[in-house]
This record gives sequence, C-alpha cells and structure tokens, in this order.
Amino acid sequence: MLREMSSTYGKSSLGYLWALAEPVGGIAFLSIVFALALRSPSLGDSFPLYYSTGLLPLSLFREVSSKTAVAIRYSKPLLGYPRVTYIDAIIARALLNGLTGAMIGAVLIGGMVILNPSFVFLNIPEMALAYTMALGLALGFGTLNCFLFWKFTFWQQIWGILMRPLFLISGVLFNFEDLPKVAQDILWYNPIVHVIGQMRMGVYATYEPTYISYIYIFAIILATLSAGLILLTRYNQDIMYN
Repeated sequence: MLREMSSTYGKSSLGYLWALAEPVGGIAFLSIVFALALRSPSLGDSFPLYYSTGLLPLSLFREVSSKTAVAIRYSKPLLGYPRVTYIDAIIARALLNGLTGAMIGAVLIGGMVILNPSFVFLNIPEMALAYTMALGLALGFGTLNCFLFWKFTFWQQIWGILMRPLFLISGVLFNFEDLPKVAQDILWYNPIVHVIGQMRMGVYATYEPTYISYIYIFAIILATLSAGLILLTRYNQDIMYN
C-alpha cells in the first residue's frame, strides 16, 4: 500500500489534494449547469449534495475496478518475491483506492452538511453499506477483468466503451423512480443504480427506494469475485510472464 501511495499520489505535488479536486470540480460543474435549468434537484434543495451522492459511489466503482484490473501487471516487480502474491497486489490497490474514495466522500458530504445542515440527517450505516456495495462490485469486476484483460486483448477496449455511459444510466442526474416503467425495467439490472439509491437513502431521511435488491448486488459480487479468483489462481503466473 505504501508503494501504491507513493506511485499514485506521490507523482504530483498536489498529491491527495488532486484526488479531492477532481470530484469537487465535477460536482460544481453539474450544480451550476442544472441550477440554471431547474429550480431544485429531485431530492432536497442542494444541487451539490444531490449530485455528490451519485457521483461519489460511481467514481469509487470506476477507480477501484480500473486499478484492480491491472494490479498484477502493475506489480510485476514486487510479485517476483516469493512471499508477495497476486492477492496482495489486488488487496493493496483496492484497499488504498477504496479508503481514498471514502475519505473524499466524507470530506465533501460532511462539508456540505456543515455549511447547510437543515435539509439532511445522515444515516452513517446506510452510507457505509452503499460504499461497501460499490467497493465489492469494483473488487469483483476488477478481479475478473484482471484475467479477462490478459486473456482477451480486445476486452479492455470493450470494457472502456461499456463504462462511458454509466454516468448517464446509473442515476447520477435523476432518481430511478422518475423514469418511465420501460426504462426502469432495463436500468434495474445496472448494479450501480442500486448503489446510488442506497447512498441517497443514507443522506436523505425521507427517501426510501424500494427497488434496491441486496441479494442481486451481493450475488454479482460473489459471482465475479469467485470467478476472478479461480481464474487468477490458475493463470497468475502466465499473466506475470507473458
């Protein structure tokens, strides 16, 4: 993890400040644009808070899954040591980026609530569950992609294409309940929709989404993580030396 910290956040003089500045800039841009077009967001009266509850879990998923997917290739020099395994590399990348995402979320949402505490009542366990769901999905897909990116060279490009529309189809800009029934039936299968709904339930006391399926989310986590670990156990040496 220390190696990950120095290589990921030690390259820039801003370090962790840059990791915080990116989501702040994205949330500020969304807030300004939609504040000009709408009177208020779908929940509450703060555009920055509403969009942060969608953008932060999505960013956590994308960041952790992308870093985990190249963990073995990135850590090849360390994996030459007998006591260092591919699992160490995966856990280090997932844990560091997961904790960083949680820190950013705590700073941003905590700061917004301190500045305007009247419209929310934070439910920390519900928010923690949302981050756990996002981190679990990222670890599962990242571990599976660690094998798939090596085995099928075209899959990394396809995965990148699949990730691009997530911002628009995951509920960052809208509530799931506001969509037509046809759209709901399709987007329900996007697991990030459930994560964002869970996050907003932890921030807005009056919001109670009924569409969230914990069985569905944790089944995906278990399936992708199990498949990824089984394949990496069989092929991790091939990935290292090819």
